[in-house]
Amino acid sequence: MKINRKVENKLNWCAFIMTRSLGAKLTSESKFVNAIQIWGRVSAIHGGIIRVSGLQDFACIGDLVVIKSNFDVPGEVIAIDQDDVIVIPECAVAGLSPGERVYFARRFLPRPTIEWLGHIISPNGTLVGGAPAPVGETEMPLNALPPVSTERRGLGPRLNSGLSVFDTFLPICRGQRIGIFAGSGVGKSSLLAQLANNVEADVVIVALIGERSREVREFANDILGAKDSTRKIIVASDCSESATSKRRGALLAIATAEYFRDLGLHVLLIFDSITRFADAHREIALTSGETPSLRAYPPSTFGAIAALAERTGPGSHKSGDITAIFSVLVAGSDMEEPIADMTRSILDGHIVLDRGIAERGRFPAIDIRRSVSRSLPKAANDTENILIARGRKYLGIYEDAHTIIQTGLYTAGSDKNIDEAIEINPKLDAFASTLSDCCANSFVQLENALQIDMQNLETGQK
Repeated sequence: MKINRKVENKLNWCAFIMTRSLGAKLTSESKFVNAIQIWGRVSAIHGGIIRVSGLQDFACIGDLVVIKSNFDVPGEVIAIDQDDVIVIPECAVAGLSPGERVYFARRFLPRPTIEWLGHIISPNGTLVGGAPAPVGETEMPLNALPPVSTERRGLGPRLNSGLSVFDTFLPICRGQRIGIFAGSGVGKSSLLAQLANNVEADVVIVALIGERSREVREFANDILGAKDSTRKIIVASDCSESATSKRRGALLAIATAEYFRDLGLHVLLIFDSITRFADAHREIALTSGETPSLRAYPPSTFGAIAALAERTGPGSHKSGDITAIFSVLVAGSDMEEPIADMTRSILDGHIVLDRGIAERGRFPAIDIRRSVSRSLPKAANDTENILIARGRKYLGIYEDAHTIIQTGLYTAGSDKNIDEAIEINPKLDAFASTLSDCCANSFVQLENALQIDMQNLETGQK
């Protein structure tokens, strides 16, 4: 028997009210079970969206739905109007047609647990491959507010990173948020893996958003194959997945980091990449009707990136901290492109990887002169700051004179500073790829590269 659409909506409304009433009486173990299903129907399919009628009185932005056909098509509600809800499907829609039935799945509220450590988690909170993941007691909202600014601590102590260039020129402090800006093929993923394995933290969460599946596998081998894999979680959404799935994966990683932070732990969040998160946000925003702006990014993109970054950083006095390292894909090494420019203004430092340095075989290919950590000068003592300033001075002198040096126009002895820079530059270049087990040893290595005696510096200061 065919049911009139208005009657169907009224029945759905009654079911909705009954579900709410029953939901209040459900026990904590069964509160996620939908007592009564609420159904709608596909009214139109065009482009990358599906319009569904009959759910507009019940749906909220971010609700998950499932379209029932010969196969199930999951989707997420991204917009609601008077007659329909607009859904972005999370898989191919070939074979769907108007009239297909659609029902609400429950809203995704992750419940992280320490049992996630050592695993790869999908954007839907399952183990990658589809197996159910363990669940904890606490629901973590995907779109939580950041800690109140007046209750946040300042940056904590400098962290050992395992890389001398970070321990000296570009220190990472507990609770700091930095960006690694890089084009393709310059060693970004390898650097992130090194930092994930070496930076001091209680828990390491790696968000791989929009990565190729092969890179997810390689990254997992590098991260989870290490000896301390039991302190690490990977949240992965590969490039074949929908924009809503990529965004959910990003938010799940942040929510998981917040869960461990609230336990009082220090969390290292490696987020690769914020550019692909911005691209996913752009696709969703434009599909929902937002007006495009600079390079087709809608005005809300800046707010979405800022909200994501602000949820990391130092915690309140009763919680731990989230130290965050965000990668930013820079097309053509253009640091002024919208996402790079937005992100640089939000974070506490930016690390620039240079293609020219990578092509001559020095890794990590960090351009020290163009990179900044805003934790300085407080993160170092007076003697260390003198060494850092001296190193930057010689790097700047050499770079400014690079053209005349390479073309043979410079005559040795013409300028004392250039002569010193020419002598020291190869040692600084080698220093930039040196490993170290602690910050103190890194400064000893920098002292040797600069041919300076730290004891003389300290004596001179006194």
